[in-house]
Amino acid sequence: MVAGFEYAFPAIRGIQASREFYVSMCPLRLLPKLFLFNEDEMVPELRAQRQLNKARLPEMARYVLENPDDYVFSAITASVDADVKFEPFGDDPDSRKMGVLRIPMSARFVLNDGQHRRAAIELAMRENPSIGDESIAVVFFLDQGLARCQQMFADLNRYAIRPARSLGVLYDHRDDKALLAKLVVAQAPVFRDVVEMERTTLAPRSRRLFTLSAIYTATAALLQNVDLEEPEERAKLAAEFWETVGAQLPQWTQVQQGKLTAGDVREDFLHSHGVVLQALGRVGNGLMHHQAKDWKKQLKKVGTIDWRRSNAALWEGRAMIGGRVSKAQQNVLLTTNAIKNHLGLNLTAEETRAEEALQRGDRRDG
Repeated sequence: MVAGFEYAFPAIRGIQASREFYVSMCPLRLLPKLFLFNEDEMVPELRAQRQLNKARLPEMARYVLENPDDYVFSAITASVDADVKFEPFGDDPDSRKMGVLRIPMSARFVLNDGQHRRAAIELAMRENPSIGDESIAVVFFLDQGLARCQQMFADLNRYAIRPARSLGVLYDHRDDKALLAKLVVAQAPVFRDVVEMERTTLAPRSRRLFTLSAIYTATAALLQNVDLEEPEERAKLAAEFWETVGAQLPQWTQVQQGKLTAGDVREDFLHSHGVVLQALGRVGNGLMHHQAKDWKKQLKKVGTIDWRRSNAALWEGRAMIGGRVSKAQQNVLLTTNAIKNHLGLNLTAEETRAEEALQRGDRRDG
């Protein structure tokens, strides 16, 4: 890798926007040495990257350490401030694209994209040095000054969009809660053909009544600290719970039967929205722990709640803020309280604090 006073990278040469760039592989153990990140103290206008968010690093490093056989990191992008030399393997058109990129050891590398990956890999190698023999793809651009580096950062992140949470749950095969949510959707007839598996928000004309991400969150709340280890048993219990809830809410079945549209139900009622599903999950969790023998009987009272969005006396300040549904944690707690009060269940200490805060606010408003 090191020849004289140069780094020698096997590379492929390409052209983008009339400028040469090079793609190579870099051993992980070299990343901390080549790509230093010491710009934290600079003001933003003199940096070419965002500040390193050190809170993200332990989770990213743990991802590498816990998945040594199938972790995936995308390429790092760097600008090189030096006179580099590219020696092609041959003279024919194809051979001229491949060769050795020689970079002086005095070169300065500026990371345009990937500083958190670099830092997380360094952290992971402290615990497992053997991963240093593995490699990561690196895209080298020739440095054309701070302004160009800053523009590259802006351009590389311009169209970066996180995938919808439902799609992340759908494609996640490591998260036990994600696997559980998918099992529940597959096993519970109440969810058949009415769950949006990709998007996290539902359009007004969507034929789906729930999102996978909402079921993920609600089912996780339902089974929190429930003493069942086998995934199949947890999925069976969760499916049974949601079937019991659905039996009390005829609009869910009417959507499946085509008698009502999902959009109309979501527009007129609250019981298919994520804030209510999560609240129902919390209610179910309390029943599982304290009334394990008759939780189904208790759930029958869910059908006697006035779930209409027009029932502002009950839902404004709880499931809704200013007439709009809110998924904030405080609203989940207050929605949980409304359901528990109707069912005659005790509130947890956290729920009691939320209720007291709401009542204090109501008295001040009055």
